[in-house]
Amino acid sequence: FQERDRLSGGDGLLEKLRPQQLLERLLPKPPAAVLDVGGGPGVHALRRARRGYAVHVVDPVPLHVEQALEGSAMAEHPLAGATVGDARRLHIANERFDVALVLGPLYHLPDRADRSAALTEAFRVLRGGGVMVAAAISRFASAIDSLASGYIDDPRFVDIVDRGLTDGRHSNPTSNIDYFTTAFLHHPDQLRAEVAAAGFAEVEVLAVESVGWAAPDLDERLRDLKKRQRLLALIARVESEMSLLGASPHLLAVGRKPAPAR
Repeated sequence: FQERDRLSGGDGLLEKLRPQQLLERLLPKPPAAVLDVGGGPGVHALRRARRGYAVHVVDPVPLHVEQALEGSAMAEHPLAGATVGDARRLHIANERFDVALVLGPLYHLPDRADRSAALTEAFRVLRGGGVMVAAAISRFASAIDSLASGYIDDPRFVDIVDRGLTDGRHSNPTSNIDYFTTAFLHHPDQLRAEVAAAGFAEVEVLAVESVGWAAPDLDERLRDLKKRQRLLALIARVESEMSLLGASPHLLAVGRKPAPAR
């Protein structure tokens, strides 16, 4: 499966565009130092580098790191670096970065202890006052997908959804890769609590797609600039609406490392 191509259309394109929109607003101005933990093939990292940030990617998949470096080699504004690594055990000095992006690891870590370790590591490598942005999959994403895809008619997928709704663990015992992989699905309140427990302050949870996935012409709409802007503006308008957060397939948690007392 090529992660590099996953965000090129439809739901995937919306999943890419919205974090980009949010990061423009949430991050400090360049040339801040950014650590993209679980940054994959560099989709978000290369865009931050083009904006003038000093970006280093860490990812556990060697192919992703190779692809990020390939993209960097062809870019006018290359990455500061890309290395293979584990979000739970970063081989990086304390307080080295102004921004920590954790846009992939949390939903690939079903165990709370592992998610806590990843968030604690992000906290450790940030300077005081630094910003952390972490992505999660909503607790209700599989339930919504079962309707949109028609998988609700397969009892095997219904069992997967039931487990996820019960304890957040999405486990696929079938050979159907469309039923996703082992993952953790966060309730918005749980995501907020886990980020706060790692030491972050001013924690906020925002919707990525919100209800934008419901547009019947989503792919066409996202490829038309004016229609795309209308859709993104609507999503931004309701991104923090508590009653809609769970309906968003993906969530972003934003937290700040408290600055040292003077």
